[in-house]
Amino acid sequence: CFIIGNGPSLNKMDLSLLKDRNTIGLNKIYLMFDKVDLNLTYHVAVNPLVIQQSVQEFESLLCPSFLAMRPSHRVIKHSPNIYKICTTDAPLLFQENASKVLCEGFTVTFVAMQIAFFMGFKKVYLIGIDHSFVSDGKPNERQKMAGSDPNHFSPLYFGGQDWHLPDLEGSEVAYRLAKFYFERDNRLIYDATVGGKLDVFPKVSFGEALAMSGR
Repeated sequence: CFIIGNGPSLNKMDLSLLKDRNTIGLNKIYLMFDKVDLNLTYHVAVNPLVIQQSVQEFESLLCPSFLAMRPSHRVIKHSPNIYKICTTDAPLLFQENASKVLCEGFTVTFVAMQIAFFMGFKKVYLIGIDHSFVSDGKPNERQKMAGSDPNHFSPLYFGGQDWHLPDLEGSEVAYRLAKFYFERDNRLIYDATVGGKLDVFPKVSFGEALAMSGR
């Protein structure tokens, strides 16, 4: 499956090529829908601010959507395709059984990796995980973004809204944990992000990922 992040690099890719692939879209990926029909297979969001800012959009998704229980309870209406998942900030662990409490690992991508593992995917390809942000403050600090958003594929993503600053070092620890669990089970996570700064997973081009996933 392809885990689709929200970095600016998505604008350099032909995402229409994913239409017949298994995909897990993250957070406000719906802002891409006016550009391309992604035909998402699954969706995941756990950040409280993202969920609060996306109520109508998440309720309108047609694919199964996994949302963190605490911020979505009594906020997102019940729907057959919405699954409320239990998540926690600590301790840092990789949960092989997604019906149990999932660690957020400082990034929704880590939650998506655990769900992908539970679903049985043997190869996971990351795209749009740029691992690079323009920010000034402490990791996980809540700030209001002035002006347009330079850190995501759409300037409207957090433009003029509150957001939590990224914790890149913390997320790297979580990624390495995911890498260990996948490889120990003879599975692999590849990084097919265009120009991404993450150096945890083996790199492949988007074209190579499409060819490998089609086998």
